[in-house]
Amino acid sequence: MKKTLDIKKLVLLNMPYILLGLFATNFGEAWRMAQGADASEKFLSLVAVLPGALQSFWPSLHPLDLLVGLCCGGCLRLAVYLKSKNAKKYRHGLEYGSARWGTREDIAPYVDPVFQNNVILTKTESLTMNSRPKDPKTARNKNVLVIGGSGSGKTRFWLKPNLMQMHSSYVVTDPKGTILVECGKMLQRGAPKPGKDGKPMKDKHGKVIYEPYRIKVLNTINFKKSMHYNPFAYIHSEKDILKLVTTLIANTKGEGKAGDDFWVKAETLLYCALIGYIHYEAPVEEQNFSTLIEFINAMEVREDDEEFKNPVDLMFDALESEKPNHFAVRQYKKYKLAAGVVCSKRLLNQAVGKSLRTHNLKPKKGAQVMRKNEKITALYERLSRDDFGKDDDQQRESNSISNHDVMYRGWITPKNITS
Repeated sequence: MKKTLDIKKLVLLNMPYILLGLFATNFGEAWRMAQGADASEKFLSLVAVLPGALQSFWPSLHPLDLLVGLCCGGCLRLAVYLKSKNAKKYRHGLEYGSARWGTREDIAPYVDPVFQNNVILTKTESLTMNSRPKDPKTARNKNVLVIGGSGSGKTRFWLKPNLMQMHSSYVVTDPKGTILVECGKMLQRGAPKPGKDGKPMKDKHGKVIYEPYRIKVLNTINFKKSMHYNPFAYIHSEKDILKLVTTLIANTKGEGKAGDDFWVKAETLLYCALIGYIHYEAPVEEQNFSTLIEFINAMEVREDDEEFKNPVDLMFDALESEKPNHFAVRQYKKYKLAAGVVCSKRLLNQAVGKSLRTHNLKPKKGAQVMRKNEKITALYERLSRDDFGKDDDQQRESNSISNHDVMYRGWITPKNITS
């Protein structure tokens, strides 16, 4: 059916050129009937023969005449095509632009029929959480940027309504600690559990069954009110080790400008070696900051005895004898090559200072903030504005983003994740 319609449209568009070509066959007939030995004589004779050839409305079917008609019709069609291709496109009435306010019809393809499965944008506009809608053209990412000053309602009129949707797991940055207090009970109760028909499920007593959230809190202001967080639980490769070391150094440098680049690189090598050893060689229950602090405390340096080897040196020597190409061994050898006795002493003093800043993050048995394949979860991060020096806001966001990146790759839940 579709092919027939295309052929019909093609014939209708080219009908004028076909008719003109058939009419032009009469000119071919007149030229054929003209007398003369050369072209000039034929042109003089054509004037007398042409009226007779045009008396009949029927086209000439002689092959030469049909060829003349085909050339005339084809040339005209080509001229029209080239003219239309190079023609300027005018949009009359739209000289000042075509922007307009959207309507309900414009946003309708982007909205999920089930209200709870949407990101609320305004009172009348929303965006489906479905990443694979029926029409792929309506697929959009779920990133929303809300800009407003203090008291403009960013939390009250956008964040809280979207938390109340309870369609997925959430990671909430809560500097003031008020969102947890105001929305925690709601999430703890959860949303009605939908059945196969999309309606809320009920128990045998006719009561609605709710699907509660698992509430988790990371509070860097008051660690007594915080759950334990073990970054070692999210290390899966050497790249993750470097990310953890970079984050640790950046977030424990204190106030003021950073020191010489040499010290930062040497400190990075030391941490990469120690954390690499802990990740690849230590038991799971010892893969935490407590073990890292114990390693640093055991790294004694004697200025009067350059040949002295502390327990950590002996530990790496034993590992090198078994696995000479081990990641931790390679990093530790680079560190020892770069840092002499005096340098090692200064670096260890810095490391001890950093370990004192991380003592509150010591986890119990390698606890994770997020686990794979667990039920829907809401993680609240209350991050201090005073922990990271003068550029606290920027560093706080950098730390949070770094943590989110690692957790998202290692945390797979049955539903979507919303931050």
